[in-house]
Amino acid sequence: MTIDKSVTTLVESNKDLELVEKLGAGYRSILEQLSKIIVGQSQVIQELLISLFARGHCLIVGVPGLAKTLLISSLAEILDLDFKRIQFTPDLMPSDITGTEVIEEDPLTRKRSYRFLPGPIFTNILLADEINRTPPKTQSALLQAMQEYKVTSGGKTVPISLPFFVLATQNPIEQEGTYPLPEAQLDRFFFQVNIDYPNLDDEKKIVHQTTSGQTIGLKKILSAKDVLELQEIVRKVPVAENVVDYAVRLARATRPKDESAPSFIKNWISWGAGPRASQSLIMGSKAKAILEGRLTVSIEDIRSLALPVLRHRLILSFHAEAEGVAVEEIVQKLLDSKF
Repeated sequence: MTIDKSVTTLVESNKDLELVEKLGAGYRSILEQLSKIIVGQSQVIQELLISLFARGHCLIVGVPGLAKTLLISSLAEILDLDFKRIQFTPDLMPSDITGTEVIEEDPLTRKRSYRFLPGPIFTNILLADEINRTPPKTQSALLQAMQEYKVTSGGKTVPISLPFFVLATQNPIEQEGTYPLPEAQLDRFFFQVNIDYPNLDDEKKIVHQTTSGQTIGLKKILSAKDVLELQEIVRKVPVAENVVDYAVRLARATRPKDESAPSFIKNWISWGAGPRASQSLIMGSKAKAILEGRLTVSIEDIRSLALPVLRHRLILSFHAEAEGVAVEEIVQKLLDSKF
């Protein structure tokens, strides 16, 4: 993949162009390294990387045994980022995530003071495993960190080192003893990434790869500093007015009370996507364009990311649930319509 030198005017300096080329080369290297561990799932990997470089967070939905944890931990290793995992359970407390204050006594002065012990949220990549198995009070401990990159404890605000990337998993088949994520928290997730079963050939490769005695080593591709620089360059990618207009109209068309909403939206959707959906469509398309070696965003980029951006932001109506209509069907029908 090469960048056309004629478009250097779209970035501020030669350094920016070098960063763009570095991201493209890094993306290929990351895919190459992950292919040693993860079989297939190329679209899932692309969506995760788009979210990372767009400074978003991902909700990953898939049944057990599809290598969700392995994918995330491998990605953290390749990017040379700090990685921590929290197994969400019904008895998990907010302080188990954010950290807690303890009383310490000075051995000389005998004076006591509070000291903050950081929780596992203070990391670069956080895997919130089975996030819907803990009550909303504990789920909400992630909200401030995901939006503001800081944690408040004991009246003090502690910043989280960047980059900070939350990947939360959900099991779609076991719903007993779970607590559905509130809409406010769902909206904080940049993408909902669905992981499906592998095809026949990929499953054979998985079996061969995981039942042999071969040990696979991964190379570190990008550092935390590199990731931050690349996140900044993604934000600089220009977007034409007609592309912004399409993204905003697409998000607004999901709202049943909006005059632009098609009749099937009014029938099947109770609540549509908010402004964060428009923002995610644009930022995700910027990252996708850069990863593919382009310095401009197209409407096709917006359309290709509509599903991961919208599927967790649309609330189905009673009519849709009664008719067995899935969110994916509605989004595709919307893309095929004139809104």
